[in-house]
Amino acid sequence: MRILVHDYAGHPFQVQLSRALAAKGHEVNHAFASSLQTPRGELLRKRSDPARFTVTEVPMDPNYPRFKYSFRKRRNMEVQYGHEVARLIQEWKPDSILSANTPTETQQPIIESARKVGSRFAFWVQDFYSIAVDKLVRKKIPVIGRFVGGYYRYLDKRQLHQSDSVIAITEDFKPLLTKEFNIPEDKVAVIPNWAPIESLPVLPKVNSWAKSQELSHKFVFLYTGTLGMKHNPNLLLQLALKFKNHQDVQVVVVSEGIGAEWLKAEREKYQLKNLVLLPYQPFDELPKVLASGDVLISVLEEDAGVFSVPSKVLTYLCAQRPLLLAVPNVNLAARIIDSENAGLTVPPSDTQAFLHAAERFFENDAFRAEKAQNARIYAEKSFKIEEIVLKFDKILNNYNYNK
Repeated sequence: MRILVHDYAGHPFQVQLSRALAAKGHEVNHAFASSLQTPRGELLRKRSDPARFTVTEVPMDPNYPRFKYSFRKRRNMEVQYGHEVARLIQEWKPDSILSANTPTETQQPIIESARKVGSRFAFWVQDFYSIAVDKLVRKKIPVIGRFVGGYYRYLDKRQLHQSDSVIAITEDFKPLLTKEFNIPEDKVAVIPNWAPIESLPVLPKVNSWAKSQELSHKFVFLYTGTLGMKHNPNLLLQLALKFKNHQDVQVVVVSEGIGAEWLKAEREKYQLKNLVLLPYQPFDELPKVLASGDVLISVLEEDAGVFSVPSKVLTYLCAQRPLLLAVPNVNLAARIIDSENAGLTVPPSDTQAFLHAAERFFENDAFRAEKAQNARIYAEKSFKIEEIVLKFDKILNNYNYNK
């Protein structure tokens, strides 16, 4: 079977899935957008890759990062990108398409092209883009925003109905899909996200990357990944301010974009030598990056609720390091960390609770070690690609996953 896996973001576990599908004998083309500021997976062919696995970098306007927060300009670029993917579908003519992380108006020409060539289409719901847009425009332009937000919800609903199957990453999504979007329950499969644990081994803190950044003998609070509108970079600033007089403590942020730029300005304002800002690192360096951290941090705004599950948290779990999360307690990531005793979670609006949790980690080696061990145990138990790929294979082969 010819399968096009389209992951707009180019994240690590989606391309791992593509490789696994190809290893099962399918002809797989993994497509992703160029020019995005986001953590990337292993998006180049390797010698060990199956012969029927290819990667296609779909052109995206190179000015996209510059205009990411300009709604109109961003929208135009995303629509144009969707037409580029549509052209790829018309040329390659896959039997099945799996599409993830795709903005609503980008997805429309992709679905239309799938229908034209007779491809089965699986909508992999990582987030509800239309809900995020709805909330944003209602805040910025209250009256007109209600109509704009309604339009995006309409598009999302239409696309979900046009899809042959819908894959949700958490049971939390099912009520919204079935009640608000009226998707039949037997059309929805739930497959939790994971991280490519085989590519994320546990490494010692003292490693070549840590040495190159002079972090080997520092206590490191590490944040890596997207730092944008759903996040609160002020928590990381407050953490650096709290430990500014501890010469052996560093707050390291590996990110790019608006949040990283804000932190850069604040670092200069407060003259914070302990706040280290770095750009995204190559995926093959990621295990060393994570190993340099003593505590791994993720933040998510309160209004994201259950509708955004930070994939960085799943990656962190592989590193055998304790996690500190400032996320809504209803979020799946928070529930995993709490139930598995893999770290500490606090409300995203409670700065003092966040700083207190950080201090607990800093002061107690045994406490950190216990949480770290539990994190890796969960990852080894839950992130088995051999079992995960069978679930996707069943859906893409047009079987009813729920039977």
